[in-house]
Amino acid sequence: MKQETAKPKNAKQKETTRKLAFAGLLTALAAAGSLLSIPVAGSRCAPVQHMVNVLAAVTLGPWWGFAVAFCASTIRNLTGLGTLMAYPGSMAGALLCGLIFRKTGNLSWTCMAETAGTSILGGLMAYPVAKYLMGAGPAGFAVYVVPFFISTAAGSVLAFGMITALEKGKILEPFRGMR
Repeated sequence: MKQETAKPKNAKQKETTRKLAFAGLLTALAAAGSLLSIPVAGSRCAPVQHMVNVLAAVTLGPWWGFAVAFCASTIRNLTGLGTLMAYPGSMAGALLCGLIFRKTGNLSWTCMAETAGTSILGGLMAYPVAKYLMGAGPAGFAVYVVPFFISTAAGSVLAFGMITALEKGKILEPFRGMR
């Protein structure tokens, strides 16, 4: 009996499979990149996560980027490479930069949105996570904004440089169509 390989039924299913595979790769990159983290004010700043957020925004779009951030945060927590703070920062940044890239197509604005989404929105959302879920007593509501800013600014600069280089080499073109 001849064994057949499973083929996608249509182009949409093929595209979804391609996105899922790339999202898995980005999730693995973000989780492994957590080995390069800096402890700051009760959180572990992981710039690679923010670089991945921007890359996901440019290649996959906002909702896939949000899912990549969620999955990477979960893996980081399960492996002890992150804290619950990984969720509000990475997910807010990923969603906002994805929405901004979808609207503008501008990499600079996308990197700024990642920085603002993670540091301001994620930093403010981290307070109740720290207080009610982790039992920490943060000094103030905005205590996580600066540490999150440090992490996301570094990651956004890395993303800008990497994506610019990939675009010049026309390496990113096949992935742009996944959005």
